Amino acid sequence: MSSGGIYLRQSGKLIRMIEQPYSSEDTLQSLLADYPDLLAGDQSEGEPRRWLLLAREAPVGDAQSDSRWSVDHLFVDQDAIPTIVEVKRSDDTRIRREVVSQMLEYAANATAYWRLDDLRARFGTAARSTGQDPDDILADLLQDDRTGPDQFWQSLRTNLAASKVRLVFVSDEIPPELRRLVEFLNEQLTSAEVLAIEVKQYVDAKGHHQTLVPRLIGQTERANQAKGRAPSRRWDRDTLRRELQERHGAAAADTAREILDWAAQLGLRVEYGRGARDGSLMPGSDEGAACYPFALYTYGRIEIQFQSLRRRSPFDDLERRKELQAKLNAIPGVGIPDDRLGIRPSFALEVLQPQAALDAFLKTMRWVIDEVRSAPVTH
Repeated sequence: MSSGGIYLRQSGKLIRMIEQPYSSEDTLQSLLADYPDLLAGDQSEGEPRRWLLLAREAPVGDAQSDSRWSVDHLFVDQDAIPTIVEVKRSDDTRIRREVVSQMLEYAANATAYWRLDDLRARFGTAARSTGQDPDDILADLLQDDRTGPDQFWQSLRTNLAASKVRLVFVSDEIPPELRRLVEFLNEQLTSAEVLAIEVKQYVDAKGHHQTLVPRLIGQTERANQAKGRAPSRRWDRDTLRRELQERHGAAAADTAREILDWAAQLGLRVEYGRGARDGSLMPGSDEGAACYPFALYTYGRIEIQFQSLRRRSPFDDLERRKELQAKLNAIPGVGIPDDRLGIRPSFALEVLQPQAALDAFLKTMRWVIDEVRSAPVTH
């Protein structure tokens, strides 16, 4: 056990956190199942990668058996890329080389023998056993209204058929031998991605506080080039308007300009995305509780950020979100359904090209920001 350089600040004091191994492999496995965000990774179109656990101990078959092996975790991300996760503690000698051969065998047979209907049924059964609707869980993963459940599962089928999978080794410490193998494989493979994630655990001297620190290994620049990935971009006012004009014409660029001028007049902050292909802007306020109620994307859509508004008073009340829905739906061309008040429904930017529609929309967005600003701050 090595000494840690991690400190937790609490009530004006620094608490020294000391690196400590996990009590068992299952402890780390359970943490990943409960908190998939520990799977530190890249972004998808400038947004954090989101994860959904499809199954623990997911069976993998071959030509002779439907369940010759099992993978520790099978996750899927918002791009429908299946992600096989194998967890080993650093004191397990298999983590150095044997686990790589094992994981490649899993991937080779999973892409050949996994049946989409079985995966979908297993996920549905697990969701309903906890009283949840599988489609609602998928909606939280996707957070948009452009991809429905059937399209998502079809994308998963396509990714499996193309061997577009992600293999992830997770441990409290990734040894140098495994690190080099992961980097080499990830640089050589074009469709599959091979990564390692080191999740170190730190606790205070009394065992009252725990800190987990994930670190991604294997996503080198050479690996990104091998997979044909474009680097992320930092968009700004000018590049975003130019992109809109090229894709959707001068009217779309003018609408974006009016939105940005409106934000400047109100003293709002504008956040720009980092998507490699698609740019975005989000005007909003950090005064009091942060509020960024909508986003404009260069693919020509306006998204209403219900998924974040539902965590902000007063829009944590469903009735207040319905009030916002009614104001927006009064604008010709906007039609937000009731089942999209917790995610990110969108509509075409061209809906706002009539000046009256744009004025009504911006008036509604100012109302949202003012409501959040004036709401009591709760702790």
